[in-house]
Amino acid sequence: MADLTARDIMTPDPITVTGGLSVTDAARLMVEHKVGALPVLEGDTMVGLVTEDDLIMQDVKVEFPTYLHLLDGFIMYPPATAKFESELKKAVGATVADVMTTEPVTVEAGSSVSDVATLMIEREVDRVPVMDGGKLVGVVSKSDIVRSLIAEG
Repeated sequence: MADLTARDIMTPDPITVTGGLSVTDAARLMVEHKVGALPVLEGDTMVGLVTEDDLIMQDVKVEFPTYLHLLDGFIMYPPATAKFESELKKAVGATVADVMTTEPVTVEAGSSVSDVATLMIEREVDRVPVMDGGKLVGVVSKSDIVRSLIAEG
């Protein structure tokens, strides 16, 4: 695994989408192409990643903000407000831009497979877009890493 790089094991030229695509169409693309994530591009620039987890809206648990009762008035606890707005947006989001992960974890094409594996475990992600000179060139999934171990063994 030490000699292999992200470029060696990645799925090249991944299927990409734009932020304006409907969540339904994104889900359909994932099923048709048997992928768990779609990089979101704006022109040639990656602006996010939409994953299966982002699309599973029935599991989104929206917690209503906490209110504090103080001197016969009600005050909404601010941190709860931001979380509520974020969760609500994902729950009712109609487009990829509404539900995607902005600033996803990425790796460079020359990163070692062991570094990629470590990063995925530390950041608790199942796949990472592979970049080369700021451009998206592929995606590495945990399955790709497992396959690389078998190939070496």
